[in-house]
Amino acid sequence: MTPTELGRAAAASLLASLAGLRVIVVGDVFLDRYLVGRAERLSREGPVPVLGFRRSFTRPGGAANPARNIAALGAAADQIGVVGDDDAGRELVALLAQGGIGTDGVVVDPDRPTTVKTRIVAEGLAVPQQVARIDVQERSEVVGDAASSVVAAVARKAATADALLVSHYRSGVSSARVCDAVRSARVDADGRRVLLTADAQGDLDRFRGFDLVRVGRQDASAVLGAPLGDDDEVADLLPRMREALDAGVLVLGRGSQGMSLADEHGYAALRPANVSEVFDVTGAGDTVIAVMTLALAAGADARTAAALANLAAGAVVRRLGVAAPTAVEVLAEIDGHAR
Repeated sequence: MTPTELGRAAAASLLASLAGLRVIVVGDVFLDRYLVGRAERLSREGPVPVLGFRRSFTRPGGAANPARNIAALGAAADQIGVVGDDDAGRELVALLAQGGIGTDGVVVDPDRPTTVKTRIVAEGLAVPQQVARIDVQERSEVVGDAASSVVAAVARKAATADALLVSHYRSGVSSARVCDAVRSARVDADGRRVLLTADAQGDLDRFRGFDLVRVGRQDASAVLGAPLGDDDEVADLLPRMREALDAGVLVLGRGSQGMSLADEHGYAALRPANVSEVFDVTGAGDTVIAVMTLALAAGADARTAAALANLAAGAVVRRLGVAAPTAVEVLAEIDGHAR
């Protein structure tokens, strides 16, 4: 199914059904900071542009971005993650709360810093261009009381969830222990089944048995130990990877080539919804996992969920920085395709 084949009426109906759902997002939360300047000249000190400062802004990133996407589409989102006892952590929690995202599952660990990713962006070119990024990041596994608090939050919040989404940025939160806790929460005390989804940057075995797993092309290649080849090779490998992982649906992000998926019905490929106005691909995968999680929780099949997510990602890549499209913006993608 292509984005246009989904149809505006069907997309609108599905988007409307997302309201009232609750998704718990577990994973590595970041504070994304942007310093934006206009390119004025080349530096005499080295082959780099000199930027005249224009503005700065911050947004929740990492696992906080799927939560933003969920909230932007009218569903309820609760965040579980770890921040440091620092100004960046307090700013991140405040930004989440301002976005209507529940923050009582965010754990403060005084022994590690909040992850901050500072992007330096040059304007004045054909499109805004990221010229450098500086990360403050601790990748070691969260342990001790902080890890126990994350596990406890998963158990506590799963009782009210329609889905649990693990966003794994390899920064210590989505450990095997936490993923085991997520699997344990799949069926609540009343026998109600909770949807389990994951966006994985490697470590695929941690997400064995999940209902939906998304992985990027580069990370999939690392797991396989060799680059993914042409479309025929992807069509052959992805269903086998899905079976080995015992996943309900396995989605492969393929950048400019769109996405591919394998499910119980076989293999499908979706071309990208937007190929002409790509400003910044940052966060597009977060949007895909968030929208597919919501759509599956609302009862959509995997192909329909992927088509809706493809449209949402098309709206994201035309913006600077991580973004969270609304239902109106997703429908505008269909209108754009129809013209």
